[in-house]
Amino acid sequence: MQVNRELFDEVMVPNYNPSAVIPVKGKGARVWDQNGDEYIDFAGGIAVNCLGHSHPALVSALKEQGEKIWHLSNVMTNEPALRLAKKLTDATFADKVYFANSGAEANEAALKLARRFALDNYNEEKTQIIAFNKGFHGRTFFTVTVGGQAAYSDGFGPKPQDITHIDYNDLEAFAKVISDKTCAVMMEPLQGEGGIISPTAEFVQGVRELCDKHNALLIFDEVQTGVGRTGDLYAYQGLNVTPDILTTAKALGGGFPIGAMITTTEIAKHLKIGTHGSTYGGNPLACAVAEAAFDTVNTPEVLEGVKEREQMFRDGLNAINEKYNVFSEIRGKGLLLGGVLKGDYEGKARDFLVASAKHGLMTLVAGTNVVRFTPSLVITEEEIKAGLARFELAVADVVNA
Repeated sequence: MQVNRELFDEVMVPNYNPSAVIPVKGKGARVWDQNGDEYIDFAGGIAVNCLGHSHPALVSALKEQGEKIWHLSNVMTNEPALRLAKKLTDATFADKVYFANSGAEANEAALKLARRFALDNYNEEKTQIIAFNKGFHGRTFFTVTVGGQAAYSDGFGPKPQDITHIDYNDLEAFAKVISDKTCAVMMEPLQGEGGIISPTAEFVQGVRELCDKHNALLIFDEVQTGVGRTGDLYAYQGLNVTPDILTTAKALGGGFPIGAMITTTEIAKHLKIGTHGSTYGGNPLACAVAEAAFDTVNTPEVLEGVKEREQMFRDGLNAINEKYNVFSEIRGKGLLLGGVLKGDYEGKARDFLVASAKHGLMTLVAGTNVVRFTPSLVITEEEIKAGLARFELAVADVVNA
C-alpha cells in the first residue's frame, strides 16, 4: 500500500488539512519524513512531546509495561495508575486524581465536578461558569462552549447553558459578572491557543479572591502549561495562586495519550461512585509512560533548564527580529513562547509556518497573528541554534516574498 497525503483525503474525515510531509522517525528534537528529509521540531506535537521523540526513559517504560498488562477496566485498579497518582498529589496542592485520555476529557470532568459540587453544597441556581475570550479547553461540546472561541462551538445546535465569557486580564469586567450564582471559573494560567497571553499578577490574584468571596471553584486548565512547560512543574506554582481543580494532559504522557484532573479531598468526594467514568482512564500503559515522563521532568535540572532554554530562544528570536522587524514582541513563559506579528505581517502567521517547513523546521501558530514555539523541554543548545538558523531563512523568505 502506498501511504501518502492523497490517501488521507481518500480515507479520513476532512476536519484536518495536514501538510504533505509524513514524518516516520524521530530522535530528540529531530524528525525525518518518508523521503529521509530532516526537520528540527520546535512544535513538540503542540506542547506534547516534552522530552522530544523516542526518549529512552519513555521507550523503556512502554516496553516494560507492554510485557506486563495493557488494559484493565476500572472494576480493578493498577500499579502504574496508583504510582502516578501518588506522585501527582505529592508534587501539587491536590489530594485526589481522576485519570482520562485527553485534556478535553479532563476538563469535562472538572466542569461536571464543579456543577455537582455547587448543587450538593448550595442550590440549583448556582450553575454559572465564567470563562475567558480566546480561551481553549477542548472539543467536547461542553468544553468547546466554555472555550472562548465561538467559531469552534457554533453550528452544532443548542449549546450548554449558563456560561459567561469576558476578556482575559480584565479584572473589572470579571468583578461585574461573578456572583453567588457562579459555581466555577475556568481559566488557563497562560492562554495558549488564544495567542500566548500571560496573566497579570493583579488579575490572577483578584480572580482567586473573588472566587473565594462568592464560593466559586477556580479551575486551572494546565493542559498546555503543565508538566514543566513554563519552568515550574505547573504554572500555578509560579503565580502564587492555588486553584481548586487543575487539569493536565499533553506533556503528561510525553506523547502517549493521557489526561488527569486533580483536586482536594473535600471537592473530589462529590464525584461519587457512578457519577463519572472513562473506559481507558488510568490505562496501565499510559500511566507507566506518564510516570516515566513525570519522573524525568520533575527534577531541578530539567525545570531550571527550561528557563535557560527560554532565554536562548528569546535571544535568538530577538536577534532575528532586529534584522527583519516582523515581531512586536516575544511573549510567553518557559518554552511556551509566541512571536507577535506586526505591521504588514499581521494575520500571516501561517506564512511563517509554511516557510519554516520548507527549511526543515516544524513550528506552530496561535491564531493568525502569533508564531508559536513549544519544543522539547530538553532540546539541546545545538538543536536550538540550528532551528533558529532555519527559522531566520523562513523569515527572510516571507519578508522577501
